[in-house]
Amino acid sequence: MQTIPLQNNAVQTSKLLPLLFASIKEDEPLTVLHIGPALPDTVDFFCDYRCKLHFVDLFDDLPLTETEDSPRLQEQVDTLLDIQPDTKFDLCLFWDIFNYLERDAILALMATLREHLKPSTLAHMFSMHNTRIRPEGQFYGVLQPDTLSCRIRSHEPECYAPHSQRKLQDMLYCFTLDRSVLLPDSRLELLLRVTR
Repeated sequence: MQTIPLQNNAVQTSKLLPLLFASIKEDEPLTVLHIGPALPDTVDFFCDYRCKLHFVDLFDDLPLTETEDSPRLQEQVDTLLDIQPDTKFDLCLFWDIFNYLERDAILALMATLREHLKPSTLAHMFSMHNTRIRPEGQFYGVLQPDTLSCRIRSHEPECYAPHSQRKLQDMLYCFTLDRSVLLPDSRLELLLRVTR
């Protein structure tokens, strides 16, 4: 598998992130699910909003699997997400987590999220156009409505197993693909809407 190098603390322009933020008014309450570590860039960016940020760094718990000695996969996901019963997300920033989750873990994540989504919820993520290429692992933060910060992960999970876009769309049954952009490094940037 080919690896694409990345400079630490890089900046990446996004064509789809502005569409996600265009639908949000700064004076309205906003609840955001961010899969990954709580980077200062993201916290600073959302300070301009009346916002609740729910950070879940699933990368520390990979791979998510069910064994004889572990709780059921759905229980593991529910525990890791730790979402309060009355929480409804406006935005979900999945970044590239689905490149590291097997089918059953993605379905468990969708089962947990389903009751915490609004009809207007939007999501952003990255997947791979060419699943044989492995970009260097990175964490994402939000600097501006059209700009991401990217930091190299100090430890790259071994469970990298990207899914084709078609298979991913089937697994992410709570969402419908709204737009996609092919990036030069063979990643796909995707904007999703809640399935109605």
